[in-house]
Amino acid sequence: MIAMLQQQFPTLSLRRLCQLLGVSRSWYYAYPTPETLAKRDLDLRDAIERVTLDFPGYGYRRVTHALQREGWTVNHKRVLRVMRQESLLCQLKRRFLVTTDSAHGLPTYPNLLAQASLSAPNQAWVADITYVRLPTSFVYLACVLDAYSRRCVGWKLARQIDSQLTLAALEMALTQRHLQRPG
Repeated sequence: MIAMLQQQFPTLSLRRLCQLLGVSRSWYYAYPTPETLAKRDLDLRDAIERVTLDFPGYGYRRVTHALQREGWTVNHKRVLRVMRQESLLCQLKRRFLVTTDSAHGLPTYPNLLAQASLSAPNQAWVADITYVRLPTSFVYLACVLDAYSRRCVGWKLARQIDSQLTLAALEMALTQRHLQRPG
C-alpha cells in the first residue's frame, strides 16, 4: 500500500505516508515485501515436498511436526493449505485382500432366485458367511436374510468357521419367524 502511494505521490516522504496511514516506519521496514512472501512460500512448499517424498504416509500434522523439528516456524493450517494447493496430501493405497477364489474347477450352482418374483416374507431366504476383522484376530459372521424384505432373520458370530456357525444362524432364523423345522 505504501509502495503504491509512493509512486502516486513521489513528493511525500516515507515518514509522512506512514503518519497518514497510522503505521510506524519500523512496521513498514519489518513488513515483508510480496517478493519475500512469495520466496518464503516457495521455500516452504519445497520443504513440504521434500518431507512428503521422504515419508509418503505422512499427513499434514506429521509434516508440520517434521518441519518444526527442522526449525521452521509454521502453523498446521498453513501446511494443510499448501499441501492441498500442491496436491501433496497423502493418499495411502489400501491393499485389496482377495478372499474368494472364483476360478476353481468345482461345480457352481445356478441362482434360482434370479427370475423369481416374491410377494410375501418367508418365501425365500438367502444366507452368506463373511469375516469381520478385529484388532487382534478375525471372527466369522453367518447371516440369514429374508429375500423379500431383505431383513436379517438370523445371525451368528463365532471365532471359527464351521457347520455349527451356519446351523446356529439358521436356528435363530427359524425361531424368529416361528417356523417349524422341515422334516
